[in-house]
Parts: sequence; C-alpha cells; structure tokens
Amino acid sequence: MRRTRLAGALTAVIALALTATGCGGGNTPEAAPAAKASAAPDRVEPLSSPASPRLPVTVGSADGRRVTVGSAERIVPLSGSLSEIVFTLGLGDRVVARDVTATFEQAADLPVVTRAHDVSAESVLSLKPTLVLAESTTGPAEAIAQIRDAGVPLVVVPAAKDLDDVGSRIDDVAAALGVPAAGEELRERTTERLDAVREKIPAHADRPRVAFLYVRGSAAVYLLGGAESGASSLLEAAGAVDAGKESGLRKDFTPITTEALAQAAPDAILVMTKGLQSVGGVDGLVKIPGVAETPAGADRRVVSVDDGVLLNYGPRTDQVLASLVDQLYGEKK
Repeated sequence: MRRTRLAGALTAVIALALTATGCGGGNTPEAAPAAKASAAPDRVEPLSSPASPRLPVTVGSADGRRVTVGSAERIVPLSGSLSEIVFTLGLGDRVVARDVTATFEQAADLPVVTRAHDVSAESVLSLKPTLVLAESTTGPAEAIAQIRDAGVPLVVVPAAKDLDDVGSRIDDVAAALGVPAAGEELRERTTERLDAVREKIPAHADRPRVAFLYVRGSAAVYLLGGAESGASSLLEAAGAVDAGKESGLRKDFTPITTEALAQAAPDAILVMTKGLQSVGGVDGLVKIPGVAETPAGADRRVVSVDDGVLLNYGPRTDQVLASLVDQLYGEKK
C-alpha cells in the first residue's frame, strides 16, 4: 500500500488495516473475476546508467535541519515511495531494509523495520545505516528522534500530495544520495512518461465522476475520499472528476454512508487492489451500504490499482495514470 504521502487520518486507518489484515506481506483472497487488475507491474525500472554517489553533501531536510551525508553504503528508506526512488536511481543494492509499504519485487527480501506505519528505531539502528530517508508523515516522532540522536544522518522529504510533487521528491532523494545528475535524468524520464500518458487520454464532453473508496473488509474500515485523500490529482490528470471532492468533502476521508455516496454520485469507483480483495471483490463491494445505489455500483464499474503504487507519486506514477486511463476509457476507445 502506497501512501503519499497520506493525510494523518488515512495513515492511522492504514495502520489499523495492516495490523488486522496483514497487508504488505500476508496472504489475501483472490480478487473476483469481475474486478480489473492493475496494469502496473510489481517491479521498478532502474536507470540504464548506474549512479555513483559523490559524497559528502549537505542538504536541507523538511524538518528544517541541515544534514550532512557522508556515506550511502547502507540506506534505509522509511516509505515505499522513497524506496522506489532509491531503487530506480540505481542504488537498490545499497538498501538494507524496507518499510512495509515497499512491496515491489526487488525489495521483497529486505528486512521490514516498520509495523504498520510505525518505525522501529531499534530495528533500523541494528542494521547500522549510514543514511535514513523519511517522509514528513513518518513516525512516531520518538523513533525518528532516537535514530537521529544515535548519530545517523536522517533526511526528511516532504510527503507527496499530488503529481506536482513527483519531480521535487526525486530531486530531494537524489541530492541526499549525492547523485543529482541521476535525479535529473529520472525526473525527466518520469515527466516524459506522464506527458505521454496524458496525450492518450480521450476527449470526452462529460468527465466521469470517480469516487476513491478506502476499504478494508476484515478491519471493517469503509471510507470515502475527499479533497485531501491524495487521489484527486491522479483522477483529474486522467480526465475524471473526483466525486468525493466535488460533492463538498474538503478533508481526507469520511466514513461511507448512503447519503455521502448519493451526494458523490460516482460513475466509477476507484479502490486499492487489496482493499477490493478484502471485501470479496466487486460482489462484496456493491454490498457496502449505498454503493449499489450509485451509477458506479449499478454498472459494477470498478477501477483497481495496486496498493503499493497508487498514491506513491514517484517513478511509477505514469503506470498508475495509464492504468486509470485504460480502465476508465479502454472499452470505449
């Protein structure tokens, strides 16, 4: 599961869901045949030319500090998104641990140093990292302080909120690793790929209304995304309307109710793949109160994207956008 950086409420919810369902490492039931699978592969694509860090460097951290990085030999990125960037820059062989949300294939065998989204400072420090990368939403604060107090360089990167954050996050990570040229190359590649997807979006007089639902059936978590959910930028880039945001939901998430769904009136529903599996596929999703009464529920029009990439806003976001576009418009091309 990917967060953007995610708003605080969703972070807490995901932590609960991960604990209850074992997402990120446990087994989950297969999705119903009616559900469309994500188009994004579970691998990252490193740059063709290996990056070679030039250190030491001193960089700004999102917590207001200046951090000097002397070595990138043992890197611990504390989010799936940051791990994705490090691996794509070509430095995956230097990563010694992962966050539970780093679910892509190249990171699968690394030890996990978080439980849900809580960092274990002891686990991190036991691996003797020379650089820890965190997001502004990474916590708990005590764990971050413990890592920093142990003398480990710790650089905080602003949490991602939308597509405009992709390039700056790549730049921030590349700067901390001493590979700014590789960062520029990756930023340009990512931008080009996003632009290529945008060019293929069909023109429609009526933009589809899409509601982002965060669901975890075994944890009884059913939420409707609003303006701060992290999905709005992707939906709008795909030529769609964020139905929750458009219906007036200004915060990140609100519990799903029949009234809220009726107000949103989505033509399609966006869910994370494991969330869809957790409720029993499309058949189970439409049983959530209010879903079947929406145009999306009546048409069983459900779009699913892998948890590990949906809200990462990183090097694979073009694949996420392409998957959204394909699932929303593919049959109508």
